[in-house]
Amino acid sequence: DIGCGMNAIQLSLDAAQLPDNLRLIRAAIESAVPVGFSAHDQPVVRAAELKQLGRGLEHIFDRHPQLRRMQKHADRTWALQLGSLGGGNHFIELCLDESRRLWVMLHSGSRGVGNAIGRYFIELARKDMARQHVRLPHRDLAYLKEGSEHFDDYVEAVHWAQDYALVNRREMMRLILEAIAPHLPPFQCTHEAINCHHNYVAMEQHGGQSLYITRKGAIRAGLGELGIIPGSMGARSFIVRGKGNEESWCSCAH
Repeated sequence: DIGCGMNAIQLSLDAAQLPDNLRLIRAAIESAVPVGFSAHDQPVVRAAELKQLGRGLEHIFDRHPQLRRMQKHADRTWALQLGSLGGGNHFIELCLDESRRLWVMLHSGSRGVGNAIGRYFIELARKDMARQHVRLPHRDLAYLKEGSEHFDDYVEAVHWAQDYALVNRREMMRLILEAIAPHLPPFQCTHEAINCHHNYVAMEQHGGQSLYITRKGAIRAGLGELGIIPGSMGARSFIVRGKGNEESWCSCAH
């Protein structure tokens, strides 16, 4: 899932201010945020931002019309899925930290359009390997070389999907906070840990070189940077601060 990642926000509430029964809060979240293959009936993102994303995607579709055909109702689905959770291991939860303060945390990515971009370019990479007669231990290890026919288009599409994932998480968090507000005492957002990817590609400077850094199941942990390491269901999650370890290309586990 290109751009899959986390968002967490601390609220100015503690455990004692929560209602005894959280049923109404859960129902409000489920009503506000579509899950699985579902989407909103109308876009929830500002028109200007939606237009900007649309221009970027249209440029990718124009160069790769097969990708447009992979997405059912491609001109609308991606827009309506902004602000939705998806399926698999994606989640929304209310958490209490060690001081019993309340957090909202979520995990999601670039939804159906990101999945289509990934599948499409994986297939192009496989075909490219076949043309070059490259023998791989497994077909899923196919790759696109820098300078090859589809490399720049792939990087453009990946970065578009990552931007989409950031907006998706931000909009989901907004919808969640609006949904739970009527069921809680008045609150403020006191701290946003980070809206961070843990499946993504970025161009970074390391050891005096410009490198494409791929983090799959890893987050950037530059000096002082905040990150999120989610626990499995029922296990604790951690808000962490990076140490900027160059031996790991400033990365840590997610």
